[in-house]
Amino acid sequence: MEKGEEEKPTKAGSRLCCICNQRRAALKRPKTLQQICRECFYEVFEEEIHQVIVENQLFKPGERLAIGASGGKDSTVLAYVLSELNRRHNYGLDLFLLSVDEGITGYRDDSLETVKRNEIQYGLPLKIVSYKDLYGWTMDEIVKMIGLKNNCTFCGVFRRQALDRGAALLKVDKVATGHNADDIAETVLLNILRGDIARLSRCTSIVTGEDGPIPRCKPFKYTYEKEIVMYAYFKRLDYFSTECIYSPNAYRGFAREFIKDLERIRPQAILDIIQSGEDFRISTFTKMPEQGTCERCGYISSQKWCKACVLLEGLNRGLPKLGIGRSRGPNNDRKNGTKETNGAKSIESKQCGTLDF
Repeated sequence: MEKGEEEKPTKAGSRLCCICNQRRAALKRPKTLQQICRECFYEVFEEEIHQVIVENQLFKPGERLAIGASGGKDSTVLAYVLSELNRRHNYGLDLFLLSVDEGITGYRDDSLETVKRNEIQYGLPLKIVSYKDLYGWTMDEIVKMIGLKNNCTFCGVFRRQALDRGAALLKVDKVATGHNADDIAETVLLNILRGDIARLSRCTSIVTGEDGPIPRCKPFKYTYEKEIVMYAYFKRLDYFSTECIYSPNAYRGFAREFIKDLERIRPQAILDIIQSGEDFRISTFTKMPEQGTCERCGYISSQKWCKACVLLEGLNRGLPKLGIGRSRGPNNDRKNGTKETNGAKSIESKQCGTLDF
């Protein structure tokens, strides 16, 4: 090859990166449709996340931060990027990996092996909490009782509480999750379709749970799922890519397909939906749930019993549909005037559904 030949496009129609104008474009960014090289993609991807962290003041020096780690692409990229940014920009964070073992044979056991490898690769301590230890049930056992319909309700409710309990055991100040822009846009649509005003008013918040025991944040709020996949692929990150075997008919899946259709027509649609969710204003005449604590386990709840305790009661009584949908079971006799919760109240020593953990 003659001198200077490497600077020329190697085949007809190839383009130079629109950012550096030096290297060949290796990809088209789904978010902006820019044709850029890998090196510039890494730089803008990481810098955008850094700017989100700084502009929203997500972290403070000295904080202990748990990264919700499932072994999937989102949490793996989040762990990698936060580790890099923490060193590069001197955030001063103590990082941990926190995983939840739902007890799904052939899925979660395999993905947890990926998380264990990530623990070694990134040098981050790992804590695993399980449904079996917390609730006395695995998802395999729950699905065997209830079937494939509504099983995602159980898993979602139990996982949210399990993350909080694991975070309490780690004594962290905050939890970072890998929820990306696609996830948040889907959630906005789902809450509109369900008429869930309470969740609609907070689902686009980049920090949630500030009135609870441990706040959560979403550094990937404006990051597209396709770009996370590209980043993981080009960086050759070790992640688990199989979908949950129990979620083929999940309601969220239909919203996800709709979002993907919109993205193909107009990529900006994802950010537009998030913006719409941020701009929603709840009528002052709308009665919002009052925050309190579960009388049974002490977890944050707007009802007499938290959703997890209601679902668990149904399982233990052989009535798995108790608490599914609008019916709240024991919560129907909730008295007015719920006392305000103490956000600092310890939950690490209480098991949902029992009084003698």
